[in-house]
Amino acid sequence: MRLDISRLRGLRDEEHLDRTYPIDAFGLDGEDFRLIEPVSLVADVRRDGRTVHLTGQLKARLETACGRCLEPFAVPVDVQLALRFLPAPADPAPEKAQADEVEDEISEDDLGVSHYQDEALDLGEMMREQFILAQPMKPLCRPDCAGLCPVCGINRNREQCTCQTAWVDPRMEPLARLKNRQ
Repeated sequence: MRLDISRLRGLRDEEHLDRTYPIDAFGLDGEDFRLIEPVSLVADVRRDGRTVHLTGQLKARLETACGRCLEPFAVPVDVQLALRFLPAPADPAPEKAQADEVEDEISEDDLGVSHYQDEALDLGEMMREQFILAQPMKPLCRPDCAGLCPVCGINRNREQCTCQTAWVDPRMEPLARLKNRQ
């Protein structure tokens, strides 16, 4: 899923993308989600000197596990893209990299920038990043999800249990016994 940008030379050169990628085109092994329908990418790519701009829209549907009940549910992805790519920086000499163990400071302009190599954009990696960014911080199948019972483990959205879930501090047990005696 690499896009050759070597033919884009000036501001007026632009390439329009309208592509659909199958689910199995992405290597998402080890991720907390999976694709459940093909991915649609509609974008315009233009070049301004060494900077490449990609603007458009990415649509997909992901499946992830609920943070409370662990049941899978669908997460729609509909992202407006406005990305900027710069050439990848050259690797520093190994002796300089060892001598410089402090990290480089990142400026505010660097936060929204990705990199390309060999006059090609890696669209697969860009879309994978967008999938990760589209994941909710606390994935819930629904706002009122009751979750799992911490004692017996049943899904409280489907059935009720009679487990005692109130935690009692064991240090307070002697006081509770004393209160019950009186």
